[in-house]
Amino acid sequence: MTAEALKAHLERPSSRIPGFYRLDVTDRHAELARRFDLSDEDLSVLRGLGSDGLSIADKMVENCVGVLSLPIGLGLNFRVNGKDYVVPMAVEEPSVVAAASNTARVIRASGGFDAAVRESLMIAQIQILDVEDRSRSRAALEEAEERILGAANQRHPNMVARGGGAKLLEVRLPDAEPDMIIVHLLVDCRDAMGANIVNDMAEGVASLIEQVSGGRVRLRILSNLADRRLASARCAIREELLERPGHPGSEVAAGVVEAYRFAAVDPYRAATHNKGVMNGIDAVGIATGNDWRGLEAGAHAFAARNGSYEPLTRWWRSEGRLFGEIELPMAVGTVGGSTRVHPTLRVLRKLLRAERAKELAMVMAAVGLAQNLGALSALAAEGIQRGHMSLHARSVALAAGVAEDRIDDVAAKLVRINQFSASAARRIADGE
Repeated sequence: MTAEALKAHLERPSSRIPGFYRLDVTDRHAELARRFDLSDEDLSVLRGLGSDGLSIADKMVENCVGVLSLPIGLGLNFRVNGKDYVVPMAVEEPSVVAAASNTARVIRASGGFDAAVRESLMIAQIQILDVEDRSRSRAALEEAEERILGAANQRHPNMVARGGGAKLLEVRLPDAEPDMIIVHLLVDCRDAMGANIVNDMAEGVASLIEQVSGGRVRLRILSNLADRRLASARCAIREELLERPGHPGSEVAAGVVEAYRFAAVDPYRAATHNKGVMNGIDAVGIATGNDWRGLEAGAHAFAARNGSYEPLTRWWRSEGRLFGEIELPMAVGTVGGSTRVHPTLRVLRKLLRAERAKELAMVMAAVGLAQNLGALSALAAEGIQRGHMSLHARSVALAAGVAEDRIDDVAAKLVRINQFSASAARRIADGE
């Protein structure tokens, strides 16, 4: 580690903020201002007071008529590759942030997450139809690879100057369509997600590809199956740290592995298993201004890459430890897109402190793994409902119109009587 990197590491705020959830919002903001040097303007943005949200939204989408807000929570306790991260998560589901933070704390006690990214390439697809001799056209396209890459890179010289740009050409011949060729243009988008860049490059080389292949180009668009832009994370947890009331850690670990085995053989279970993974990843994607719909599409397509739908994570036990790993496409960016126009995203980036797209991808993979373990360990012990419903009860009390200073008390009583209706909340609030 260089002296500069060591200095940045030592100055990085800890992701451990014990008792943060017990503070009221004002005190939470004060703690964040102290740790992350947030200004009054930054805090006003977090409160929703610092900008005209509707005016900004009107510049982001067509026919804008309003703004729908999501709560922003902080995933705490995350340590990835030896660095601490406070992870912003935008999500309406009550248990997601709590599960991520609690699980990250357990994993942190065993050393945290190890994460990695592979090559960082997006795929632009060009569809060629009416090809008379595919073998000859394929050979011609492969011979013209440098010309095609050069034409693509002429459209984005700044990207090339930063070390990115179109890098490879792949030619695919689908068996089911004898007159079709699919060309993949593999593009390194550096710290951008890259959808606009790869789409523009595909458009820019379409006429040249048509000329070289002798066919007719139809679609020119990116693929959301970004399997050349994979992120992975791994953890190894001492089983005693997984202990829950009435459930020793070894029992919880065994239950996690058994739950994973269920998902590994059954697509109906795997779909819910992966939904839990994406609960965390989507929440971070939204809070960082990334395309969470593209992340979902890529993740689920990747889960089916072997011909059946499979879990995105894997869990196993060895020598008193529970091991977990995840790998999935992570097409995210830290520049461009809505980050340029949305003030809240800029403040949340100050908290996260992941400046490079690869760094953000590794953090998000770790969040997905933590979220999955949180769900599986709950299922392995008391079941998912107990912890979830204690948080859900707060939402019920709030929806029932219970006064803010009574919500916690009413929610606790709803859990005790195992009733979660608005009428029950109102009866408790009225002292019946």
